[in-house]
Amino acid sequence: MPKAIKMKVTFLGTGTSTGVPVVACDCNVCKSNDSRDKRLRTSVMIEIDGQSFIIDCGPDFRYQMIREKVDDISAIIFTHGHRDHIAGLDDVRAFNYVLNKTVDVFASKEVIESIKREFPYIFTEKRFFGAPQLNFQIIENKLFVVHDLEFLPIEVFHHKLSVFGFRVGNFSYITDASFIAPEEKKKLLGSEVLVINALRKSKHISHFSLSEAIEVINEVKPVKAFITHLSHFIGLHEEVQKNLPQNIFLAFDGLKVNIG
Repeated sequence: MPKAIKMKVTFLGTGTSTGVPVVACDCNVCKSNDSRDKRLRTSVMIEIDGQSFIIDCGPDFRYQMIREKVDDISAIIFTHGHRDHIAGLDDVRAFNYVLNKTVDVFASKEVIESIKREFPYIFTEKRFFGAPQLNFQIIENKLFVVHDLEFLPIEVFHHKLSVFGFRVGNFSYITDASFIAPEEKKKLLGSEVLVINALRKSKHISHFSLSEAIEVINEVKPVKAFITHLSHFIGLHEEVQKNLPQNIFLAFDGLKVNIG
């Protein structure tokens, strides 16, 4: 069982690949004036002992860093290679310039291949001027260490695509999942806080629905659970939250949770 660690988790973004509001949509969620209904692409930041670890950096990464006044990052850890989770990688070069440092990136072989297709200029033999300076490290479905901090991968499936969730201490983070095998679900047991995705209320081929996410939460029994990777189909934050069990919360952009 992972040991308890004091940390602060910031939800940098809690939306699906389109974000919320969706371009050209005039539904009541997209037109909502509630800031909790404004959702950038999904990502979290874990802060421990003065270090900041980012899980996924999608197309809103630059703004998310500015909004949260982040002046340094220790590493980026990727869940999978879909564009809404990797497209902001070029903006890491700001940290290269300002801090004169190379940023560590932890990802599976498959994710690194996706990054190579998206950003071929990062991988040229002769350094391409202006390309982000990154130190890639391959991860598999086994414990790995990032700057003395242990990350335990949790393999989930996004339809047929293998995606990594992660457990750090008593914090567990799952995104873009529609299935978790029983042996992987065991890794979530004992979590103080569980974050899990739910795209909408109705069933979807590659994401948990809200009821399916709640089923996993009830099985794992964390102290608190937060729902992320939400589309506009989920409904208005205020209305959905009223009908959730008392230990389950819709996450929202900028939400900060202290753990441990």
